[in-house]
Amino acid sequence: MRVSRTVATVFGGAALLMASACAANESAAPNTGSAGDPMTSTATAASGEFGAACAAVPKDGPGSFQGMAMDPVATAASNNPVLSTLVAAVQQAGLVDTLNSAKDITVFAPTNEAFAKIPPETLNQVLADKAALTKILTYHVVGKSVAPSDLSAGSFETLEKDKVSTAGSGQDYTVNDAKVVCGNVKTANATVYLIDSVLMPPAA
Repeated sequence: MRVSRTVATVFGGAALLMASACAANESAAPNTGSAGDPMTSTATAASGEFGAACAAVPKDGPGSFQGMAMDPVATAASNNPVLSTLVAAVQQAGLVDTLNSAKDITVFAPTNEAFAKIPPETLNQVLADKAALTKILTYHVVGKSVAPSDLSAGSFETLEKDKVSTAGSGQDYTVNDAKVVCGNVKTANATVYLIDSVLMPPAA
C-alpha cells in the first residue's frame, strides 16, 4: 500500500523544518553535558560517537551508549528516551523481532524531535497503516554495517529496496536530506545514526 501524496508532502516538509531548526539550535547554543560542562569532539570521539545530539543520550543505564551496546537494536532503542517515538512506530509495524534478529545492520533513526514536526493527525494516520509504516521504517535500515568513513559519498540499498544517499566528512554527514545529529552508536547487532528528519522512500 503506497503512502498518500499528502502524507509524503507532510513528511518532506517536516524534514525541511527540522533541518532549519537543527541549524538554528546549533548556532544558538554550545554543546554541553548534563552538568553543563563543554562537550568537545575529543570527548565523543573517544568512545566513537559524534554529534551535538549525543549530549541528550543518558550518561548511564540501559539507554546510555554503554547500555545500548549490550542489547540488539530494537531493545536498545526502547531504552533510549531520545528514540521513544521511533520505538512506538517499530512496535506498531511489528518489526521488533526482525530488527533484533538481524546481523550487522545499520539504522538511520529519526529522533523524537524529527517525528514531532509531523502533525499528530498525519502521524496517527501513518501509524494506523501497517503497510505504509513498514515501508517507511524499512527505508531507514541498511542490511550491512556502515562505518562513518563510508558515509562520505555513499549509496546504500535499504531493506525497503530503495537506496539512501549519504554525503559529508568529519562529523558532518547527511542521509538524503536529513542530518546525522548523533552518529556511530553501537548496539549488539547494529550501527545507529540518529537523524533529524524522517526519510521517505522515493516511490512513496
